[in-house]
Amino acid sequence: MGRTIVVGDVHGCARELERLLELLAIARGDRVLFVGDLVVRGPSPNRVLRLVREVGGVAARGNHEGRLLRWRELFRHKPPKIAELSARDLRVAENKYLRRTAEDLDDAGWTQLEHMPLWIFVPEQELLVVHAGLVPGVPLKKQTERTLLYVRGIDEHGAPTERRDAGEPWGKRYAGPPHVVFGHNALAEPQLHPWATGLDTGCVYGGRLTALVLDAEEPVPRTSIARKKRLVSVPARRAYAPMK
Repeated sequence: MGRTIVVGDVHGCARELERLLELLAIARGDRVLFVGDLVVRGPSPNRVLRLVREVGGVAARGNHEGRLLRWRELFRHKPPKIAELSARDLRVAENKYLRRTAEDLDDAGWTQLEHMPLWIFVPEQELLVVHAGLVPGVPLKKQTERTLLYVRGIDEHGAPTERRDAGEPWGKRYAGPPHVVFGHNALAEPQLHPWATGLDTGCVYGGRLTALVLDAEEPVPRTSIARKKRLVSVPARRAYAPMK
């Protein structure tokens, strides 16, 4: 077995992913994992999915994959009746990025999305890959799908929150093992908590695309100094979408 490589949120940024994969010199035996949100917002979602397949990559499902699959369900037969949609489905139906992505995907891409797991566990490295995160203290199998795809922090009452400006990062409270590598919460720099590493450095917003690179069977280093040495990133060519 070669290296284990975990890549942050790609969001359709195919050129940046190509550059990152070239820089990493992916070799036979390398395990290439993704934290999800491979698609939506960036310019080349189908090309990203092809690149992932070409390197034998496995991706955890992100909130954007989940919303895109929901978009397809809403439009599978005919346009939905707006008045009959819930507020959440209305936001999905009217999302221009979801529509553009759906128009770009081929059958292989849709199949790829359908088979993305909610998490990826690598036992020999005590490594867990999820898209957004966990509620600390709750067993993995009891985490809700909503939490796995959307959580950002823990509020003052100990409840999960999806807001950027509420509470504190969930990873700050989480105590492993396993070590959790996640995305979703775009920041200028990776999140480096003792037992959690956030890799979303906002490529689609003009930031960087970041990967964590581990040797065969190497656990994620506990210290942030050692972990930084295992991070590789490439800059975005430009901002493809505005940061909310």
